[in-house]
Amino acid sequence: MQDLGIISSDSDFTRLATRIRESGLTVYGFGEQKTPTPFVSACDKFIYTEILRPDAKMPSQELDVDFKQIVTTAIRAVSKDDSWAALSGVGGYINKNYPSFDPRNYGYEKLGKLIKSIDYIEIDERISSKNPNITHIYVRLCD
Repeated sequence: MQDLGIISSDSDFTRLATRIRESGLTVYGFGEQKTPTPFVSACDKFIYTEILRPDAKMPSQELDVDFKQIVTTAIRAVSKDDSWAALSGVGGYINKNYPSFDPRNYGYEKLGKLIKSIDYIEIDERISSKNPNITHIYVRLCD
């Protein structure tokens, strides 16, 4: 599979991104915070360019209601019967359904660090049975 990147904050590229995705290519979008939502949604993954600048830091966004909805929806979607979900599965769900989500938008380098900062999520770090040097992170919503 091939990938394609479109760098723009212009909604005129929405139809192009959609057509490219329909033809089987993965579309990565790059643009500023002012990028219209339809273009962001038309991409498989969208990265705000502000977080890529070495001289400028993206201001941390508050963990708002939309963020809580994204995370709780993802955990519920991939959790097992015991309510625990592998963090990797949660991250995959978020990437697929919310192309502009990036933990750096909230001041965290990685999803795991962001999730660990949230008080309504319980964390369980489990050592791999196949390799004791690997730890898997599982999460669930607190009651």
